[in-house]
Amino acid sequence: MSVIYVLLAISITVAVFFFVAFVLSVKSGQYDDAYTPSVRMLFEDELVKDKTEEDELNKSENQ
Repeated sequence: MSVIYVLLAISITVAVFFFVAFVLSVKSGQYDDAYTPSVRMLFEDELVKDKTEEDELNKSENQ
C-alpha cells in the first residue's frame, strides 16, 4: 500500500513540473508565431482534382 503513495507523490511531482515548464514557455513567448499569419495569404491553395478528371486528361493525352 505504501508503494501507491510513493507512486502518487512522484506522479504529482512530475505533473506539476511539466505544468510549470509549460506555463513558463507560454509566458516567454515560445509558442507565438508572428510570421506565418502575415504570409499565409501569399500562398495559393492547391486545387484538388477528382480522380475522374485525371483519368480523362490521361486518356486524351495518350490518343
